[in-house]
Amino acid sequence: MSRLTCAGSAGSLHGRMLRQVLAVLLVMIAIVLILGHDRATHSPMLTGAAQLVVGVIAGSGIGMVASIMGVAGGELLIPTLGLLFGVDIKLAGSLSLAISLPTMIVGFASYSQDRSFSILRTHKSFVFAMAVGSIVGAAIGDQLLGVVQPSILLPALAVILVVSSVKVWLHQ
Repeated sequence: MSRLTCAGSAGSLHGRMLRQVLAVLLVMIAIVLILGHDRATHSPMLTGAAQLVVGVIAGSGIGMVASIMGVAGGELLIPTLGLLFGVDIKLAGSLSLAISLPTMIVGFASYSQDRSFSILRTHKSFVFAMAVGSIVGAAIGDQLLGVVQPSILLPALAVILVVSSVKVWLHQ
């Protein structure tokens, strides 16, 4: 087997292993959300300097995963804010947007340098449709925020995490 083939196989193996670890992590977070449902919006697990240290560590880990996977990290941020910091699930969603913004800016800057965005030119109409849909969805979600109860949001987030986990696990 040539060195190039071995390197390609190793890269594929590492990518698959990374996806499997992420898939397991997503399921574990879903389980903790369901089991810790009552605790998720009461009080932070840590306070003071310990909370700051854990916040930096969690933020770094979430930022790395978000960067590697090309996502904003909300699927990890929202549970972290709820479980570790005792933030209400609705507020956690809003905070996640604010926290994700720097991650998205760094990702945008990085990907724009290596021609990853060239695919966007090829699929302009799809990108435009998705952007419009995202704006419409965000506006509708904003209106529903006052109506939907946290007792529905946490289990719904857990289901989304499990579905995402399956998709990540099965990704080729």
